[in-house]
Amino acid sequence: MTEKKKTKTKKKKITKETATKKVTKEKKKISAKEIIEAVENMTVKELAELVDTLEERFGVVAATPVTIAASTTKEEVKKEEEKTEFDVVLTNIGEKKIQVIKEVRTLTRLGLKEAKAVVDNAPEVVLKGISKEEAESAKKKLEDVGATIEIK
Repeated sequence: MTEKKKTKTKKKKITKETATKKVTKEKKKISAKEIIEAVENMTVKELAELVDTLEERFGVVAATPVTIAASTTKEEVKKEEEKTEFDVVLTNIGEKKIQVIKEVRTLTRLGLKEAKAVVDNAPEVVLKGISKEEAESAKKKLEDVGATIEIK
């Protein structure tokens, strides 16, 4: 009889071990919702440690994404993206080099030697960091004397 009791006891232990393993496996499965809740409850320091651990474990680097605040509207984003300063670039002087030099002198208030150097070194920035209206006006004046201009 003692052997039968031992056999029954062994069977119970095996079933308990098996049941414990199943419960342990079930506990390891965590839903995405539970992970998110755990992250929400972490402090900044704990989150930093988590990121470091994940980077080491998986061999990746977490890059900081560029985000736009949820409260900004599309119009505000467009306003931020619009350029406020423009450069006028002389790309080609055309056939009337002297007139282009004169116009560059007028627009930039440079001396004859400096204006000639700008024209001779085309493509060259003539005006830098000006408003859109000023850039359009300068472009028109330089194109009127035969130069090719880009606004950047």
